[in-house]
Amino acid sequence: MSAQFPIRRITAPQIRARKGGEPIVSLTSYHAHTAAIVDKYADFILVGDSLGMVMHGMDSTIGVPLDLMIMHGRAVVRGTKRALVVVDMPFGTYEESPHMAFRNAAKIMKETACGAVKLEGGARMAETIRFLSERGIPVMAHIGLTPQSVNTMGGFKVQGRDEAAWQVHIDDAIAVSEAGAFALVVEGVVEELANRVTAAVEIPTIGIGASKHCDGQILVLEDMLGLNPRVPKFVKVYGDLGPAIERAVADYASEVKDRDFPGEDQVYR
Repeated sequence: MSAQFPIRRITAPQIRARKGGEPIVSLTSYHAHTAAIVDKYADFILVGDSLGMVMHGMDSTIGVPLDLMIMHGRAVVRGTKRALVVVDMPFGTYEESPHMAFRNAAKIMKETACGAVKLEGGARMAETIRFLSERGIPVMAHIGLTPQSVNTMGGFKVQGRDEAAWQVHIDDAIAVSEAGAFALVVEGVVEELANRVTAAVEIPTIGIGASKHCDGQILVLEDMLGLNPRVPKFVKVYGDLGPAIERAVADYASEVKDRDFPGEDQVYR
């Protein structure tokens, strides 16, 4: 009789060890049933605060509360067995102090059973990343276009068009890497800057609208499935589910109006 071994989740140290190796696959997910599908293919799944815009119709990620992240994080963990689950720390839950960040990160990990958290910011967050990492909380960092800073950036703008500012981003990447982050999301920066950031750090870089030379890639699931009416220019749409869903709903509505529902074999008697 062959022994059956339980599936072991990918861990933050295993992701870190992928620097310069096989590209890291990642997608966002916000609920159990899509997470179960993504789990078969992704190395890590991000429960991103983008759920505020994608799932709840917000204009930005600023208004996403901690409890909402925890609720969706629980669902994704329940739906998965293999991928590392990373949960975003929402705006206002970590910036004030390392101690505040630890309390909220610990709450996320305890109540969702996720394997890591993600927070935005470069050198200014290095002290917090070190504080969390030293206390048992794996941290994924995020630089470049940081959506929680959209109001100070003046919108969702590509970073690094001015080469004079490149060193700031490179210094940010080095700071979070040296502070203990196990991976680094690089979002919305020009390709050459992403290449230089990737070369400057010893941890994997995960690109989103960055460069094919990053150590991995992440996309918002709904964007690549064609469910978001405002898909960023850099996203390749792999599915066209929006129109397909609309056609299905329209067909259903038409049949209901024609009283063509349900078939005799579908009715409980």
